[in-house]
Amino acid sequence: MKKFLKGVVEWKLSACAIFTAAVFFYLFFCFLYGTKQVYTRTLWGLFWASAAGSLFQAVCFSDWIIKKLRYTWRSLLFVALFLPALSLIAWRTGWFPADRVGAWALFIAIFLLIFLVMTLGFDVYFRFTGRKYDGLIGQYRRKKEEENP
Repeated sequence: MKKFLKGVVEWKLSACAIFTAAVFFYLFFCFLYGTKQVYTRTLWGLFWASAAGSLFQAVCFSDWIIKKLRYTWRSLLFVALFLPALSLIAWRTGWFPADRVGAWALFIAIFLLIFLVMTLGFDVYFRFTGRKYDGLIGQYRRKKEEENP
């Protein structure tokens, strides 16, 4: 039960951080396009997208439920879960004209592009920090070998 409650707290914090960032992006684009109104339905959509995204992220990229699965399969599972949920949210909150096929194609293309950019960004970050930590571990081992010959 303690582990479950810890997971709920982590999910809540992640959802709050994602929601805050999403609202700032929304406000930035409202400012950029001269929009003077903030729509409640859009805020609700951002809230549900943040909650769902952080939940799917926890399910797919932690060992909370899935213990052993390659990163590639975890990524594909995340897309398979989050894209339909996000599409439902976009449709219900009217983020774009849902009756136009081109709007859906653009929505899916933007989703996949953002997913690809974020995945590549995390890959570069983890490779960089991994090398950094590999170097630090190597220094630590050399130091231990020098101290205890």
